[in-house]
Amino acid sequence: MKTFNTIGLQAEKANVLAAELNLLLANFQIYYQNLRGLHWNIRGKRFFDLHVKFEEFYNDSQLKIDMIAERILTLGGTPLHTFEDYLQHNQTKIGKNVSNDELAVAMIVENLSKLLQMERFILQQAAEAEDEGTNAMMSDFIKEQEKTVWMLKAWLEEEI
Repeated sequence: MKTFNTIGLQAEKANVLAAELNLLLANFQIYYQNLRGLHWNIRGKRFFDLHVKFEEFYNDSQLKIDMIAERILTLGGTPLHTFEDYLQHNQTKIGKNVSNDELAVAMIVENLSKLLQMERFILQQAAEAEDEGTNAMMSDFIKEQEKTVWMLKAWLEEEI
């Protein structure tokens, strides 16, 4: 017998989605912290442009982190919230003392690519669970991040 939660999703599938969203949350927290470090430590002739751009990115990430955590709660889960949890579940590259502009941008592209992989997996699971709320959120994230990757790759003068 299938059990449904208060928002009408199969409880078991909602629990699986909450767990996957927690993995995404942990990785977004590391990505966010990387962006803060890049913002603080960037050097060189592109400092002014990148300092502002990295702040834009981390502010956007902070909003997404909150959205992910709230979706986990909506599904009946508990968001991860310790640095230990974030590091344990991290799959993104951690940048330490990155001050070179091209290395910084390349790291952002690499990390966004990893987040996109995770989001696409969640999108697939959300579709199977008929979870339009998670599906819509992942679709929005993917659309924005794909455009960001394209722009950063153009900045790096690399093909997408």
